[in-house]
Amino acid sequence: VMCLLLRSGFLLNDVTGLYGQLTGVPKALLPGIGGKKILDFWWETVNTRQLFSEVYLVTNADKYKHYERWATANDFPVENVVNDGSTTLEGRLGAVADLELAIHSRKLQDDIMVIAGDMLCADQNFDIAQVLSFFRSKPGELAIYYELEEGEKSSSRGIVEVCPETHRISRFLEKPQDGVTALRLASVVFYCLRKATLPYLSDFLTLQPQAQDRTFGRFWEWIINEQKLPVFGMKLPTGFQLIGQVGLSDYTKWLAHYSAQQQQCPAKPITCRSYARVGLMGNPSDGFNGKTIAMTISNFWAEVTLMESQTLVLLPHPLNDPTEFGSLQDLYCISRKEGYLGGLRLLQATCKKFYQFCSKQGAIVSATLKCLMKFYNITESDLPKPTRANFILNVETDELFITAGLQDRVVQVYEGLVYMDFSKQLMDEQGYGDYIPMDMSSLPPFWLAYLSDPSDSGRIHSNVRQRWLNGEAEVVEAMKSFAALTDQARKPLILERSLSYRSVYTEDCLGPGNLKMVQLARQFGSAAKLPGSGGAVVGLCLDQVRLVEMRKAFQEAGCVFCVIVPYNPSGTIGTNSQD
Repeated sequence: VMCLLLRSGFLLNDVTGLYGQLTGVPKALLPGIGGKKILDFWWETVNTRQLFSEVYLVTNADKYKHYERWATANDFPVENVVNDGSTTLEGRLGAVADLELAIHSRKLQDDIMVIAGDMLCADQNFDIAQVLSFFRSKPGELAIYYELEEGEKSSSRGIVEVCPETHRISRFLEKPQDGVTALRLASVVFYCLRKATLPYLSDFLTLQPQAQDRTFGRFWEWIINEQKLPVFGMKLPTGFQLIGQVGLSDYTKWLAHYSAQQQQCPAKPITCRSYARVGLMGNPSDGFNGKTIAMTISNFWAEVTLMESQTLVLLPHPLNDPTEFGSLQDLYCISRKEGYLGGLRLLQATCKKFYQFCSKQGAIVSATLKCLMKFYNITESDLPKPTRANFILNVETDELFITAGLQDRVVQVYEGLVYMDFSKQLMDEQGYGDYIPMDMSSLPPFWLAYLSDPSDSGRIHSNVRQRWLNGEAEVVEAMKSFAALTDQARKPLILERSLSYRSVYTEDCLGPGNLKMVQLARQFGSAAKLPGSGGAVVGLCLDQVRLVEMRKAFQEAGCVFCVIVPYNPSGTIGTNSQD
């Protein structure tokens, strides 16, 4: 659980008159460069990583309406804005009392992180996960501190003395007068408390009837002096400096910092690729609790570029997603061949699903997800590979109703050559199958042929799934045989033919183009099968002379032919190269 304690104060002593328009604005809602508010920074920081079960804002009645409007505009749950009822400085409850109000009113029973919402951070890439990791590594409470800058007075901050070996705080001085201490380590309102510690808040409040004494500094002084609990300190590393509760000088410094940062270090675009894949064995049994082997290839890929901006804009690729045409004939030809729905729908659906994942939980989709993960600092532990594959599939099936199999998304996430077992027991128990990377060092030479005007692979799967759900014996047995062939091919990798594919899907469903390419390959003694996309076949030919002859035959038949170049994520090159 996280609580952001928000205060009613605003900028004071503005003798310059530069910030007169901000009079009365809560400090946490002061705008930064580009209009981004201080509170926006904290909400984005905690909301993206999904490290907290709940987040609460505690404010007074005087500024409640400001935060209510902010909450509705930023998808923050309004019911989690806690109003402490105070409207004047004299009637304030005090920071510790505000925290206890949130705990009691919302019946919180968990470890809690407390942050002052009017505190500035000098780095937009601040990773709050570092703080939680440090907290979990110590057997006590946690207070964040930093080293005072030159010119900063110790009387403006809580000052701590920390053991450099154990990181335990031995002294806490709440805003000591000048000359009392030479210590230069300043605590800010950024704490972690264990749920077993929360009852001490009530004990402390009974000892402090005055609101001005109900500060966290006084609370830590009491806790440490009475030796009730161990308190540890974490010094933020360079680049993650917290400026402290904002005043006019801090606010000006923050604006100057971000202005200089934007001028000197413009955000670099993030570009990610996701490589095409071919199903080598077992497909399409991945959608029927079967087993498959698939491989990513470097011949083809989808590429997505993400650039930071103040608004979210989806830019169509001028060639692949044209919105401008040379003529009506140009529009007609492109629409007839490529349809009306290009990559933008995939980008939009991925962003929507990514937001949905972060707020609670294809190749283009895969590449977009890679960019989003880099941009928002989402790590492998936040979104593990099996979950990522399910995520990509859900974008296509749930958001866009595209008929797609899970094996394609798995191999594009893991990359390389992957064996996949989608047995019902595994899928039911863990939500995903067993995915095992395979050795690529001795791959045989695969080839790929495709029609210049390929078909939609979704048509091939048109009614087979329903027949499988109905328990039709021929379909059920065919899927079992595909899975069995996959296990046979695993050691060593051998491509087998299977006539059951044609019998299950029928010639009308497979289409004359696909069947023609398979038959053409067989004329040259090459094993061939559908790789999982409409209008293409993948094959295996060990005889280089016949491979040359077969290439010519496919090209004369109006097909595109190429030797597959496997994509190996480890960077090593296998034997299957294009000579």
